[in-house]
Amino acid sequence: MLPAARHQVIVDAVQRERVVRVSDLAQQLGVSLMTIRRDIELLEESGQVERIHGGAKLPGAASTHEPGFELKSTQLTAEKRAIAVEAAGMVQEGMAVGLSAGTTTWALAEQLVHGPRITVVTNSIRIADLFHRGSSAGAARFSSTVILTGGERTPSDALVGPIATAALKQLHLDLLFLGVHGMDEAAGFTTPNILEAETNRAFVATARKVVVLADHSKWGTLGMSSIADLEDADEVISDDGLSPEAQRILGERAGKLRIARLASSSVSA
Repeated sequence: MLPAARHQVIVDAVQRERVVRVSDLAQQLGVSLMTIRRDIELLEESGQVERIHGGAKLPGAASTHEPGFELKSTQLTAEKRAIAVEAAGMVQEGMAVGLSAGTTTWALAEQLVHGPRITVVTNSIRIADLFHRGSSAGAARFSSTVILTGGERTPSDALVGPIATAALKQLHLDLLFLGVHGMDEAAGFTTPNILEAETNRAFVATARKVVVLADHSKWGTLGMSSIADLEDADEVISDDGLSPEAQRILGERAGKLRIARLASSSVSA
């Protein structure tokens, strides 16, 4: 295949998936990893893609850009599902569990609707509705209690701001599953929404254990406002698309890194 044709395949893949891996592209195109890396370098120079650890993504969006729930829910669905299955195994009967807003935490909520009886605290309209529909469908069988904070609604259907933050400050959670917009070695866990960052910081402060759920595309993505440092996470659950360098950094700085394999196996670091 001529270089121009390879470049078009790479650009099309990035536009379709948002994030692609060098290894996947090399296998698809039947060329070496080095060839794909050179292709990505050239495409970055022309502004068509942005290099990240182990792959490429769409050129960097503004740090205040906040995609809506519907768009995000169609991206990297297999990775989010694998992360959700891994996280669901941590939840035990009777726990008070926080679920911040996001499509990965929503995928976890899908697993928990039919799981053990727990108390769920969330600022996500989507997650609260998911539990409500599950409870209605299953009648008395599904009896988890759901507490939805009030607040101002964001494009991702999170409730944020002083009302949400004040509500969270009154609570104590056994376990928090935190969805994030980005992970960065220097900035930590971030979001493009300042009010959401404040609300998520309140979530973190009220939890005995903080577990960040973030697929590999979140590494190197930077939102305008920091939620917490990498060290503030007791665990991070990501997928096997996370680059070795990102795994090394998270393994050293977060309390524990857990990798959810799309083939349903997992390893911990």
